Amino acid sequence: MIDFDENVCLCALNRVFGNWPMEGRGLVERFGSASAVFGATEAELREALGSREELAPAIGLKVLEESAAELRRLEGKGGRFLGYLDEDYPSLLLECPDYPLGIYIKCGGPPAGIFEMRPCVAVVGTRDISAYGREWCVRLVRAMANTKTPPVIVSGLALGTDGVAHATALECGLGTVGVMATGPEKVYPYSHKALADRIVADPRGALVTDYPSGTSPVALNFIRRNRIIAGLCRATIVIESKRKGGSLLTARYATDYNRDLFALPGRIDDPRSAGCNSLIASGMASIIADPDELVDKLGLGGIKAMKRQNLGSFLASKYGSGSAPAVIGMLIKQNRGIDYETLAAMSGLSWSEVTSATATLETDGIIITDFLQRCSIKP
Repeated sequence: MIDFDENVCLCALNRVFGNWPMEGRGLVERFGSASAVFGATEAELREALGSREELAPAIGLKVLEESAAELRRLEGKGGRFLGYLDEDYPSLLLECPDYPLGIYIKCGGPPAGIFEMRPCVAVVGTRDISAYGREWCVRLVRAMANTKTPPVIVSGLALGTDGVAHATALECGLGTVGVMATGPEKVYPYSHKALADRIVADPRGALVTDYPSGTSPVALNFIRRNRIIAGLCRATIVIESKRKGGSLLTARYATDYNRDLFALPGRIDDPRSAGCNSLIASGMASIIADPDELVDKLGLGGIKAMKRQNLGSFLASKYGSGSAPAVIGMLIKQNRGIDYETLAAMSGLSWSEVTSATATLETDGIIITDFLQRCSIKP
């Protein structure tokens, strides 16, 4: 008689079948429940597993006790394990054929509020991010924040692109999810521990993994991690990737799952853009040529539509009534082609205040500035 609840049994099966989730789910379906699997004899398990019969001896009391202890520790630290039959399990992940038997999650709010209330968009790329990649990662995340339906940004908590995407999302008030290649108790790299803490402190933020406690960040683990990043999201954006970068695996999963894929083009002689350029050339990914166009394709309700409604109200709600960006934005609307010097004279603001305000407005996709420092509202 198995005296463990269904969630503990699913957690135990996830430990055994982490690399073969379809076989693990097959056992649950065959025997009727996860707990019933642990009530089966080894002979019955071997027969049911077929080519994976060598895993049958691992399905026993030891892994159940380990899982029960693990979940007690996890719950004591504010985390939980979501089995695939749990109503809080992300619905998009269930659409993937290789979805895990369960995921460990630590979050600042209810899982449904993170995965079901807003669209999830993955932003991934190389750890060796360039200044160009960093600038465009920030610009694209900010553009998504300035929409009618701001998304949740999903990435892998790694150095480089992932860290920029998570940090920018937090700065813009977006929810963000870090998918880890380690057990739930370990943050990798350790230098992102503070970032991870900020993520789970946000009511729309979460850390997610399907690896059990004690799992170290070995290279192979990132393949499983990447499938979950793609599986949680309707769309994936690749900022920069080398020709054999891990982000290309995430891109491959996104296309396999029939999700939208976008890539930022780069110089043909920059190896950090070789993967993105290849995705675009092959037709796998749509090119990112303009932030407004991207958010429209993502169906987020672009900044263009918001600006058309009433620019003055939009600027006041975004930056604060009477703020430098709001004042400068309206002056530019009323005086197309106005330069910095005239803006300073008309607004009564200092030169540094004007340049800071115009930089903010341009970064947020509201104005354009030519090489003579003449400003216009972006069409």
